[in-house]
Amino acid sequence: MTQAEFVVVANRLPVDNAGPGEGEDGWRRSPGGLVTALEPVMKQTDGAWVGWPGQADLDVEPFDFDGTRLIPVALSADEIEKYYEGFSNDTIWPLYHDVIAAPRYRRVWWDAYVRVNRRFAEAAADAVAEGGTVWVQDYQLQLVPKMLREMRPDLTIGYFHHIPFPAYGLYSQLPWRRLVLEGLLGADVIGFQRVADAGNFARAVRRLFRYETRAGRITVPGDDGTAHIALAKAFPISIAAETYIELAKKPEVQARAREIREGLGNPKAILLGVDRLDYTKGIRHRLKAFGELLEDGRVAVDDVTLVQVASPSRERVEAYVQLRDEIELTVARINGDHDTFGHSAIRYLHQGYPREEMVALFLAADVMLVTALRDGMNLVAKEYVATRADNRGVLVLSEFAGAADELGSALKVNPHDIDTLKDTIIQAIEMPEAEQSRRMRSMRKRVIEHDVKAWSASFLSALDEARTAKENRTR
Repeated sequence: MTQAEFVVVANRLPVDNAGPGEGEDGWRRSPGGLVTALEPVMKQTDGAWVGWPGQADLDVEPFDFDGTRLIPVALSADEIEKYYEGFSNDTIWPLYHDVIAAPRYRRVWWDAYVRVNRRFAEAAADAVAEGGTVWVQDYQLQLVPKMLREMRPDLTIGYFHHIPFPAYGLYSQLPWRRLVLEGLLGADVIGFQRVADAGNFARAVRRLFRYETRAGRITVPGDDGTAHIALAKAFPISIAAETYIELAKKPEVQARAREIREGLGNPKAILLGVDRLDYTKGIRHRLKAFGELLEDGRVAVDDVTLVQVASPSRERVEAYVQLRDEIELTVARINGDHDTFGHSAIRYLHQGYPREEMVALFLAADVMLVTALRDGMNLVAKEYVATRADNRGVLVLSEFAGAADELGSALKVNPHDIDTLKDTIIQAIEMPEAEQSRRMRSMRKRVIEHDVKAWSASFLSALDEARTAKENRTR
C-alpha cells in the first residue's frame, strides 16, 4: 500500500455507507465542517483518512473515495458499547463538560478505550510515509498521539480537541488522568477551542508532572534523556461560511423560509433553538425561561413562537433517554397550558434536517437561542450569523460556549440565570433594526474572515513550524 504524507485520524471516516447504488460502491460523503475543512488538504497531499466506517463488525479493505485514501478501522458491537458509548460518551464527555451529568468510571470501558486507540494508532502508523504528518481528531482518541510517537518517532503529530478541557479540580477525578495527559503530550501541537481550555490543560500537566510550561510550550522529557516540545494553544474552529452564504441566496431556500413563517401563523417573532439532544446544550433552561415568559404575560402565544430542533443523539446512553423524556414532557406541559387553535407555543422537532432546510429556518428566525451550559465552540451560532446577509436577526449566546470568545456583538447570557435569560430574550425580540444591523455586521465579518479554511490553515502552519523546529534540533 502506498503511504501518504498526510494522514487524518478520526473516530469516523468522512463517508457514510449509503447502500448499493449511491456514490462510489455505496459510500457518500458525510456532512460536517471537519470534512469540508480538510477536503482541500487531503486532495493536495494525496492524503489518507483513518476512521471507523460507522457500523459494528463492518470489516472493509482500504479504498479510494473522491481523491482520498480511506482506511477503515473495524469495531465490534462490544467495542462500540465500551469504547464509544461507555468511556468516550459516559465518562469523558460528561467529565469534560463540567460534570453536568455524572460521569461513570468503569475499568472495562477504559480497557476497551486503550485497545481501540492502539488499533487506530497502528492503522495510522502503517498509512503514513517516512517523516509524514498525522493529525488526530478529538476526545475519542486521546491516547493515539503518544502511541504513534512510540511507533513512529519520525512523524510530526497534531491533535485537535473539539470539546472543552475541564479545570484541574474536575479533571483530577479521572482515575486514568496521568495516562490521558501522557497520551495527548505525544503530539507536537495540541489544539483547543478556547484559550481557557489550553490553560486548563497546561495547568493539569504542571500539577501532575511538574513539566516546564512557557507560553503554551510544554517540555516533555523522554526516556532516553531527550525531550520534545508540545505546543498547547487555542485554534478556534469555524464553518464553511461561503457555503451557508450561497445557500441563503437561493430563491427556493428564501421561499421555504417564508413558508415556515406562514406555517407557524406569521408570528411577530420566531425564536429558534437548534441542538443535538444533549444535556450540555441548555435546552431545559431555554424551555423554562420561555414557559415563564408566557406565564408572566410578557409574551403571547399569538405573537411569539419557539421552534426547537433537537436532533437525536446517543439514544442508547441512559442519560440521553432520560433527557428526552424530560424535555418532551416540558414541551407538552407548556403547549397544553398556552396553545390556541391557531398558534402553538413551541414547535418541537426531534429529528435531523438537511442543510438547505436548516438555512431556511435560520432565515425565518428572528432570534437564535444558543444557551449551552458548556460547549467547545457551537457552530450553529456561526451558521446563523453567516446566513444573515440582510444583517437582521439577533443571536442570544451563552457565555459558556466557545463562540462567545469570538462573537462579541451577540447578546451574552448565563443560562443558569433564568431571570436574566428571560430579560435577554425580551431584549432580543424588541431590538431595533439599526442595532440588529450593527451587531450582525460585526459578527458576520468575524465569521467570514475566520472560516474553517483559515482554521485548518492555522493549525497546519503550527505543525509545519513544529516539524521545522524538530529538524533544527536534530541537526
